[in-house]
Amino acid sequence: MRLFVAVRPPAPVLDHLDLALRVVQAHEALTADPADVRWTLEENRHVTAAFYGTLPDGRTDELVAALEDGVRAIPPFELRLRGAGVFAHRTLWVGVAGDLGSMRRLSAMAGAAGEEVGARPDDRVRSRPHLTVGRVGAPTPAGRGRRRRDRPTDDPAASLVRALAVYDGPEWTVEELLLVASAPGAGRGGGPLYTPVQAFALGA
Repeated sequence: MRLFVAVRPPAPVLDHLDLALRVVQAHEALTADPADVRWTLEENRHVTAAFYGTLPDGRTDELVAALEDGVRAIPPFELRLRGAGVFAHRTLWVGVAGDLGSMRRLSAMAGAAGEEVGARPDDRVRSRPHLTVGRVGAPTPAGRGRRRRDRPTDDPAASLVRALAVYDGPEWTVEELLLVASAPGAGRGGGPLYTPVQAFALGA
């Protein structure tokens, strides 16, 4: 089973972000050289705490037990979505602000729980909490005479990052950590299908 743990913002926070993304999408569509973006479905948006990869089914119960123990030591905390950036000129993300110390502790705990059962969490997940909102492909010319990016130095995500750099979403209280199963290509539009396995209440 392919597993990860994540913090999922509540519906009002995701709705606020979705409205901002719709404005950016509308503006981008009117530009001379729009980027080709595969936007993340709202139901798939989350802040990853640790990614475990494929874990044998027999080890899942052990992972659940380790996570149950770990979350007890981390009380609920406040986060908000703010700013934006891009990884490798392709993965567009919105940043996380607020009690980042607690978020990093949560990620470190989740990573250690995975290591206990033989998983090797991706350390890059812990370094910069973020929420992925899209994957940027090659730009699509919108019409005759419009410039196409040909140079390797051109960054098709740059205008999107600039537009979202000022984004500042509402604050919410992180009260639970979700263990999620991921099935690549099984979701809507050929995207991943994320199925919650178990929720862990922080500080419980």
